[in-house]
Amino acid sequence: MTGFIDPSKETFAKFREDGRPGPIHMLNLVRFKASATYEDGRIATGAEAYAAYGRESYPVFSGLGGRIVWRGNFELMLIGPDQERWDECFIAEYPSVEAFVEMIKDPVYRQAVKHRQAAVADSRLIRMMPSASGSGFGGDLATS
Repeated sequence: MTGFIDPSKETFAKFREDGRPGPIHMLNLVRFKASATYEDGRIATGAEAYAAYGRESYPVFSGLGGRIVWRGNFELMLIGPDQERWDECFIAEYPSVEAFVEMIKDPVYRQAVKHRQAAVADSRLIRMMPSASGSGFGGDLATS
């Protein structure tokens, strides 16, 4: 099975078309390869390659106002395919769609993303609009 690593051109075009004002949250679910697959043949685990991606891309991400708003460790798939497991689970916040697009166009980021591509076996990247938190769920949140 081929994993999902990068967005398709069509999906990315939809992402850019909806440039609503305000921040976006990006839910990241990432599964690493046991061994990274670099085009130049260098040796690293998927986790090591993803860590390199984080180190090298962070200055661009944070410089554009990005921040990690939630991080968690995967434990068990209660509802969903049993074979899905995730090595990295986090939500990144960007000030706008434009900031995200600016990040992926940045030359430093474009070099760093090669580590991600070498590291990742499968991933999900889900764009979300931040909304109010509270003590309820189901669309009608009761605030605490």
